[in-house]
Amino acid sequence: MFGAGGGTSAYREVEETDLVLLWGSNARETHPIFFHHVLKAVDRGARLIAADPRRTSSAEWADLWLGLDVGSDIALANAVGREIIAAGLANREFIERATSDFEAYREHVDAYTLERAERETGVPAEAIRELAHAYATAPRAMLCWTLGITEHHNAVDNVLSLINLSLLTGHVGRWGSGLNPLRGQNNVQGGGDMGALPDRLPGFQHVENDDLRARFDEAWGVTVPPKRGWHLSGMFDAMERGDLTALYVVGENPMQSEADQHRTRRLLEGLEFLVAQDIFLTKTAEIADVVFPSAVGATETEGTVTNSERRVQRVRKAIEPPGEARDDLAIVFELAHRMGADWGEPDAERVWDELRSLSPIHAGMSYARLEALRGIQWPCWDEEHPGEPFLHSRLWADPVVGPRAPFSIVHHEPPVDVLDAEFPIRLTTGRRLDSYNTGVQSAGYRSPLRRGESLDISPEDATRLGLADGEVVRVASRRGSLETPIRIDASLRPGLTFMTLHFQDDVATNLLTIDATDPKAGTAEFKAAAIRVEKIAEPLA
Repeated sequence: MFGAGGGTSAYREVEETDLVLLWGSNARETHPIFFHHVLKAVDRGARLIAADPRRTSSAEWADLWLGLDVGSDIALANAVGREIIAAGLANREFIERATSDFEAYREHVDAYTLERAERETGVPAEAIRELAHAYATAPRAMLCWTLGITEHHNAVDNVLSLINLSLLTGHVGRWGSGLNPLRGQNNVQGGGDMGALPDRLPGFQHVENDDLRARFDEAWGVTVPPKRGWHLSGMFDAMERGDLTALYVVGENPMQSEADQHRTRRLLEGLEFLVAQDIFLTKTAEIADVVFPSAVGATETEGTVTNSERRVQRVRKAIEPPGEARDDLAIVFELAHRMGADWGEPDAERVWDELRSLSPIHAGMSYARLEALRGIQWPCWDEEHPGEPFLHSRLWADPVVGPRAPFSIVHHEPPVDVLDAEFPIRLTTGRRLDSYNTGVQSAGYRSPLRRGESLDISPEDATRLGLADGEVVRVASRRGSLETPIRIDASLRPGLTFMTLHFQDDVATNLLTIDATDPKAGTAEFKAAAIRVEKIAEPLA
């Protein structure tokens, strides 16, 4: 947020806040550890509001649920902002001291009346008003989101529309008030921190900044390319153009996880050379020219991980990896050696200390301090610094330290895959509690909660189509079709269906999804495909 690539707040703040707004997040199932902190807040009297197309198991705990139409988040956020301003609830003191471009924002959202928002989102005007007043008047409030906001063709604008609300109310930079994009697994945050982004070096230092890049040139003894690279979707576009012909995949299964699986398979199989490095022989690894079996990070390696509250924690090796599996670090070091570079012996602490010497936000995080303090939240500027539990307190200084936080002008745009007479039903995707993504890490063990894939459908749509619970149907989009059982789900509104990506070997959901992508972030619109559901004719006797 505002130049820092992580959520603003500590988990404990969630427990002590007055209002939690989950927007596009079924945290109870997709981030269950975080949701325990939310429940502690609810138990001590905090209010929970959920904005989600489905009445999820998280929304069942909420005082207020706003069941918006898929892809209408910006219209809803802009209307909430307009209502806060119109009701005189904007934090004018904070806006004048700490922000910029407010007047342009005010003029822009003035067109998003409650009546317009009701038409464009499907949420009753009174519910939008209630959300606006509750968020603006809460002494402290946490705004949290996940893939329901970011897996859209306008993902960045969705996020900016939510940041606008925090600036409008001053719910940022204070204990108990913040903005939190929840991370999907234990080290997603750490990947970004270490520079696994197309335009960043470790510590979120921009690769196109000559002064920042020069420090890395000197330390590494090479010239770091001065231009940003491709994000994931851009890499597939480059494959299609013939500009990318070799790919090294580490801990990812794009063959099954990417949208529009027909295109994905064609492009991956068309590469001249493909390397896969993973703990399992994934569908991607099955087509690779070279496979490096790697150790499990949680139990078979030394190192660190970073969670959603920016807390860096130590990982300690408990057992030896099986067979020929090796630590990712050892694999990369040996590969470098075979290519003519002598990096010495792979040692996780030595690599971490190099990182600390180059990333100011990690400078004070020695292994000894990480162990003694049971983790430290970045930024941690030196070995006397305790780490920052929350970010952007500078916005409350008078005068503000550093740049002001800008409001953003964002426009409502519907999903790319439009509904029409041929494809009249909206499909959205997500996760369930018992499984994870394409099932690589979860399908190998049994769970009493697991029930396999289905097309979850509203009772009204099932009745209209003459379908019974458990009946196998054909589901078609503009990209492909598949067969799957249906499950009648009362949490869904008419016209909305739901599937997961957990059982791709049985039901390849990504045959249906669209690869329309956000031009800034490169995320695909997994949340909004247009489909039709066809009854499969009974065989003749």
